[in-house]
Amino acid sequence: MGRPLQGTRVLELAGIGPGPHACMLLADLGAEVVRVVRPGTPEAEVARQGHTSRGRTTVVADLKDPGDRERVVALARLADVLVEGFRPGVAERLDLGPDALHAVNPGLVHARMTGWGQDGPWALTAGHDINYISVTGALHAIGGRDRPVPPLNLVGDFGGGSMVLVQGILAALLERTRTGQGQVVDAAMVDGASVLAQSIWELRSQGLWTDGREENLLDGAAPYYRTYTCADDRHVAVGCIEPQFYAVMLAGLGLDPARLPGQDDRARWPELHEALEAAFASRTRDEWAKVFDGTDACVTPVLRFDEVSAHPHLAARGSVVERPWGPEARPAPRLSGSPDRDGSDPNVVGDLDAVLADWS
Repeated sequence: MGRPLQGTRVLELAGIGPGPHACMLLADLGAEVVRVVRPGTPEAEVARQGHTSRGRTTVVADLKDPGDRERVVALARLADVLVEGFRPGVAERLDLGPDALHAVNPGLVHARMTGWGQDGPWALTAGHDINYISVTGALHAIGGRDRPVPPLNLVGDFGGGSMVLVQGILAALLERTRTGQGQVVDAAMVDGASVLAQSIWELRSQGLWTDGREENLLDGAAPYYRTYTCADDRHVAVGCIEPQFYAVMLAGLGLDPARLPGQDDRARWPELHEALEAAFASRTRDEWAKVFDGTDACVTPVLRFDEVSAHPHLAARGSVVERPWGPEARPAPRLSGSPDRDGSDPNVVGDLDAVLADWS
């Protein structure tokens, strides 16, 4: 069996952040992805290997030049998917909008990746991940009591962006097998981040979540669901919500539950937190990692990026692999009926005419 998207052609009008990440995921699944970059793009960027550019053919084209645009339209006529991250209206002004491309390729899935979406009062304004998640409630809930802290750019760009974009593309491709028609995928990070927060909306509706930070089960308020500083100023992550797992953690720490406040006695959580804090501070992170290794205590070391690939579990699965260009994440998920791809496919620098001839 081939990879699931083998034979699927994707035309990527290069952008930043979630668009390239989504196209990496499609390439990992076997799609043939051609990335179009603008003239003047640094040579190092055109030929960049690995990470989010892996598994692609990169060509240079000026979308404002009639000749180059005509050849890009010719590629779109032969493509299954087009991915772009322009602000609303830009693709239309280039005669590369959905209406123009569906006129020459009715089966094209036109995937649009933006922060605010294709409509709404802020659709044309600039923004970044931190802005998109700030209006969804997600950013407000993350951080310490004093202020919100951005969770890198994982929630907006990638969780609520590229992952949702790929979901929409796959759904549209599946629908096309029934109807023969392509459609527009409007993937907005504000929508995707909101969907990611659905369980929090549910907890709020049940009266189980408040809007104060460090006041809830999953935001660091619970002594058994937070991080602790160890003797070497490194940290462990504790997530023993269930009573049986909590009991294993206390046993590993050498603490007598009869001498501690009850696990869910919220009024005494500060006292319980102090007891756990003192216990974890008595040994180094790696000493605690050995104590809890292989147990159900739900206590794990907080690793730096430079430590990840050596972790025994991730190393056994090959979750992060070493490449000439540096460590990178292995493709996920793994599919039992498809050949395993280790993510080593290079980014090939191609010629626009040659790619067009090949696709034709």
